[in-house]
Amino acid sequence: QVQLVESGGGLVQAGGSLGLSCAASGSIFGIRSMGWYRQAPGKQRELVAVILSAGATNYEDSVKDRFTISRDNAKNTVYLHMNSLKPGDTAVYYCHAEIWNIGYSGWNAYWGQGTQVTVSS
Repeated sequence: QVQLVESGGGLVQAGGSLGLSCAASGSIFGIRSMGWYRQAPGKQRELVAVILSAGATNYEDSVKDRFTISRDNAKNTVYLHMNSLKPGDTAVYYCHAEIWNIGYSGWNAYWGQGTQVTVSS
């Protein structure tokens, strides 16, 4: 079974930094996009950043120039380096990936378990 396993997250003071990682494993033929979403209580889940297999990236406006998304295709792993964190960044962060499974003929979406990021004032 394909799984996305996240690591990182935690509590940090405003202005600090955190790094998240997410590794995909299982019957994987290929991965197209990998990204990070976040959701705060009572709010919609929103896309934070996404990266395609060739390296093209897109960021939500509020995190541009503060967050950096990257991936290691050989390890099926995506990273999110977060700098200059603000209290508004507090949320559960979810890894997401579009994966072509071995034996299938299409892309499937997978989600990680989520990891809490809390930024104190």
